[in-house]
Amino acid sequence: MTRRLLDVALSLVGSVLTAPVVAAFSLLIRLESPGPAIYAQTRVGKDGREFKIYKLRTMVRGAEFTGARLAIQEGDDRITRLGSMLRRYSLDELPNLWNVLLGEMSIVGPRPTVPIQVQQYTVRQRGRLAVKPGITGWAQINGRASLPWSERIELDLWYVEHRSLALDVRILARTAALVVSGHGLYKGETGGWQPPA
Repeated sequence: MTRRLLDVALSLVGSVLTAPVVAAFSLLIRLESPGPAIYAQTRVGKDGREFKIYKLRTMVRGAEFTGARLAIQEGDDRITRLGSMLRRYSLDELPNLWNVLLGEMSIVGPRPTVPIQVQQYTVRQRGRLAVKPGITGWAQINGRASLPWSERIELDLWYVEHRSLALDVRILARTAALVVSGHGLYKGETGGWQPPA
């Protein structure tokens, strides 16, 4: 209950304060390339329940069906110029606050993955779904997309097993530094999930 109250309070205040920013970027996104400014994608949340995650669109319309599909590298030509800046400072994630308000996500937790990734989880890895997914999390502050997929999941499982409000505060503090540095934003040579052959 305490965690949910904090989630509601933080996401409500955050949504109100960032509303002008989201509105301004939405207009710029529409001006730069055709397609909706807000991108919605199906993700898997707590206990395997699917939901639509909301983000500011950073790529050309239909990008998930072209090129490397879900694999995104630095310099990917599907990323728009504005989208590159939004990704660099994680501003594209601001609409995730709406998901927190709706109770689908938490401020801190494992990042939600897409159904095809969850289908490949082992029984142990499904433990990642025991808590609500978050805007930021333990794996996010320890390498995020640059981590090998299995290592990223192990970090999330460690978080699930050791979750506490004190740990969440620690994660939030380190997230601020991470946003400034931009470290681990793209998967590089060894990081990220690999689609099945």
